Amino acid sequence: MKLVIVESPTKAKTITKFLGKKFLVKSSYGHIRDLPKKEMGIDLENNFTPKYVIPNKAKTRVSELKKLVKKAEEVILATDEDREGEAISWHLVKALGLENSKIERIVFHEITKKAIEKALENTRQIDENLVNAQQARRVLDRLVGYELSPFLWKKIRRGLSAGRVQSVALRLIVEREKEIEKFKPQEYWNILAQLKPPTKKPEKITSFEARVVKENNKAFGKLGIKSKKQSTKIVDFLETADYKVSKVTKKEVHKNPPAPYTTSTLQQDANSKLGYSTKQTMMLAQQLYEGIKLGSEGSVGLITYMRTDSFNLSLESLLTAKKTIDKKFGPEYSLATPRFYKTKAKGAQEAHEAIRPTFPEKDPESIKEFLESKQYRLYKLIWQRMIACQMSPAIMDSLTLDISAQKEKETTIYSLRANGSTIKFAGYLRIYGEKPPVTEKLLPIIEEQTNLKLIKIIPEQKFTAPPARYSEATLVKTLEENGIGRPSTYAPTISTIIERNYVDKDENKKLYPLEIGVLVADLLVKHFSQIVDYQFTAQLEKDLDKIAEGKKEWVPVIKKIYEPFHKNLESKTKEIKKEDFQEKLDTSCPDCGGDLIVKFGRFGKFIACSNYPNCRYTEKTPEEKAVEEKFEKENGSKTCELCGAPMVVKKGRFGFFLGCSNYPNCKNIKKIENKTGVKCPECQEGELVEKKSKRGRVFYGCNAYPKCKFALWNKPTGETCPQCNSLLVYVGKNKIKCSKKECHFEKENLS
Repeated sequence: MKLVIVESPTKAKTITKFLGKKFLVKSSYGHIRDLPKKEMGIDLENNFTPKYVIPNKAKTRVSELKKLVKKAEEVILATDEDREGEAISWHLVKALGLENSKIERIVFHEITKKAIEKALENTRQIDENLVNAQQARRVLDRLVGYELSPFLWKKIRRGLSAGRVQSVALRLIVEREKEIEKFKPQEYWNILAQLKPPTKKPEKITSFEARVVKENNKAFGKLGIKSKKQSTKIVDFLETADYKVSKVTKKEVHKNPPAPYTTSTLQQDANSKLGYSTKQTMMLAQQLYEGIKLGSEGSVGLITYMRTDSFNLSLESLLTAKKTIDKKFGPEYSLATPRFYKTKAKGAQEAHEAIRPTFPEKDPESIKEFLESKQYRLYKLIWQRMIACQMSPAIMDSLTLDISAQKEKETTIYSLRANGSTIKFAGYLRIYGEKPPVTEKLLPIIEEQTNLKLIKIIPEQKFTAPPARYSEATLVKTLEENGIGRPSTYAPTISTIIERNYVDKDENKKLYPLEIGVLVADLLVKHFSQIVDYQFTAQLEKDLDKIAEGKKEWVPVIKKIYEPFHKNLESKTKEIKKEDFQEKLDTSCPDCGGDLIVKFGRFGKFIACSNYPNCRYTEKTPEEKAVEEKFEKENGSKTCELCGAPMVVKKGRFGFFLGCSNYPNCKNIKKIENKTGVKCPECQEGELVEKKSKRGRVFYGCNAYPKCKFALWNKPTGETCPQCNSLLVYVGKNKIKCSKKECHFEKENLS
């Protein structure tokens, strides 16, 4: 019997059906060794040697695998092909005592019969360089986290953490928020002229709009028309001017499809198009990679490995994609020779192929019945992208009209421009994207020197917008562009800073820093600048890549970073006082006469005595008092139905709630409903109130839950859609739209 060990039970199930009776496939359920939780676990005096232990949850699994190893004639390690997978195999060797046994290492980029058979024909030994790169990252992250986190506990509050990559991501979000706060909008104007060609023939296009772009051949630029006074002067001129087409530019534009997905681009598109978080995207992709049961076919791996920064596609997949395109759309939509994309990421090492369907002929609709809704949508995204990248370019007919506006006996000339295009040949647009290709903007076919008739002038006052907050998609893109992190790190980095309550998401799913996040980021930038420096973090990733390639030793890389970091930490521990992060109030403690200070607790700020722990006096913050006053004003005072004591407003992990004043003798609690004043459209009995999900995200649900489960992610306005009668919701500062997905009604928020 040959024992094959993988890291996932689902992966084991999928691989089993490809191997004969001579093989037994078992799962390690991930890592079976790790650094200890309650100590640093790194020997600083002995070249940073890690002290690995078998966690309690893995001990039973290790015992079972050891018994199977004794019976096996050969052990085959088939964990993932990246650094993490290589490290899991290495730990299996150590934990199962396989050093002197006959072991083979196999790797594959997709879980298919052909890929597994090919891997078994090309076995190799464990790549120590990949293991060292993973080990270096793990050791460095433990050193930074284990030493810097307690520093934050002592100086700010317990429970904080400071990871190497997460701190850089937090800094990006905090700095963006500061840019937004400092931003001063600038006024500018767009001036449009609605024009029509002087023809008596019936035309499809009776009028079109052109924008003013130049004055006396000098371009305005975006902010060129700066005030209403300047705008009015131009409008007055244009209302009595003569219009003539001065130039017609026609050209055929070929638009090529985007490259197949890498980890980063998949996370970006899944976030922006499907609303999936990076963590959710990787979880779903893992399921598709490891295998989905497709009826009588059994468990089938539907996509290739999802942690990659490569654009490569196998020749076999390219040929299958061409056959699929020919069959589905016709030969005019396929390519005579495959299209290849050059990988932009420096040192792309994580995998050998882009993310693609393992079987391009399996279109999403053919397997939809076997997939959960979210799995289907992600698979469809991946399938469309890969098929599209091997389709013909879209051909667009582009038309630009340059128009002059002038008056007799006046030298002033204003230039206007209208751009339009139509799709001549859809090409890859037949498949790519959720909507079918449509005409972008039609313009009439007009000859040069044609006179035009003015219908009306449309002046539009505009203001420059501040830089947008990061979404998970744009944050991943920025991290990748700066060389910070690698495919395997993006999702855990973002989920960590959210779970630590350093950042939250607004109603548009954009990331913004919470007060404690700003405080931590500012402290790290000021006192530990190297740790959160963008170039330093990017250089470290390059060093880790060189370790993986065998071009650098891992211990010197760690030593070069750790020694100055540790020395600086010792200095800052003495220099920085906890009082530096506490706001002193001009009020004395009523119990002991000490100073009252504002401190940070698990659930935000609170007021306490500076003589703690000798004096344990606390009082509510102005925010808590305001919530309490508002609640009493709307609901009156409440008493506990269990013990009769007054109920008081308290603050917890998910915000404010009512708790019994007789705590801890009585632990009765109740929710405080933040009402919207909007009646539930589904049950017509309850009211929509603000709630928080388990992950802390705000949503609006019926207070008759669980009887009524109606909920919205966006705040309702109280108005109904004029098209479908569903509730309208706020989707930003300046926009309101219909809450029904199928309805596309939207309007400006004028309030």
